[in-house]
Amino acid sequence: MPIPFEFWVHHAIFYALLFLIHYACGLLVIHRNVKVNYTRKVNHFAFFFLPSLLSLIIEYPYSPATFLIDLIGAFVFLTCFIKPMRNNSRVLSVMFSSFDRPEDRPFTLVWLYTQFIASYLVLIPLLIYFESREMLPLVMIIIIANGIGDGLAEPVGIRFGKKKYSTYALFTKQQYVRSYLGSACVFVTTVIAILAFQQYFSATQLLAALLVMPILITLAEAFSPHTWDSPLIYAAGGVSLISVFHYL
Repeated sequence: MPIPFEFWVHHAIFYALLFLIHYACGLLVIHRNVKVNYTRKVNHFAFFFLPSLLSLIIEYPYSPATFLIDLIGAFVFLTCFIKPMRNNSRVLSVMFSSFDRPEDRPFTLVWLYTQFIASYLVLIPLLIYFESREMLPLVMIIIIANGIGDGLAEPVGIRFGKKKYSTYALFTKQQYVRSYLGSACVFVTTVIAILAFQQYFSATQLLAALLVMPILITLAEAFSPHTWDSPLIYAAGGVSLISVFHYL
């Protein structure tokens, strides 16, 4: 199946806007001393929301080919920020500043790369499973829990979270902190996401999902390695969602 022209227009605009947002956020970090913890999440929400918003204007049919190109595009985008490239480009260096948290160095890109790969290794089987049962929209519950819930967790926790707990990270013994209020964002977002898709559940399934999924997804976020929330959120959400429909 040929890739539709609308797909290329959609993605050209998407990546142009993504570059601009990263660059603007990088300038805020460098010249206005805005915390990179906040600008990083602006980038996160841009990556999450922009494709859907652009799809309201420029529609194209989804296919395995477009999905594969999406994966390659995201991988190439990250690769733009490897050290040799950003050291030779002021623009890329500024953009990198928008998500390079000091506490993540020197693993910033390593953690992003590995999280990206692990996330899709979990997400792709879930997409295939729910597509085969004509329930693909339910995957959005997990994606929303991660995209919005986890996206809010860090800035809300930094700004308002008083009670903290520690977590670990890959390839280092350094401890990192998260807040209970930030984790609560994941819990509340998951509940709202489930209710938004309640038409796909029976009454018993809905009750079970509300009792089990928010807790498991919140625990997955809480105990996941630093910057590695996504694959564990997808795994916990996917397993719990499949269990609800399998046993009820």
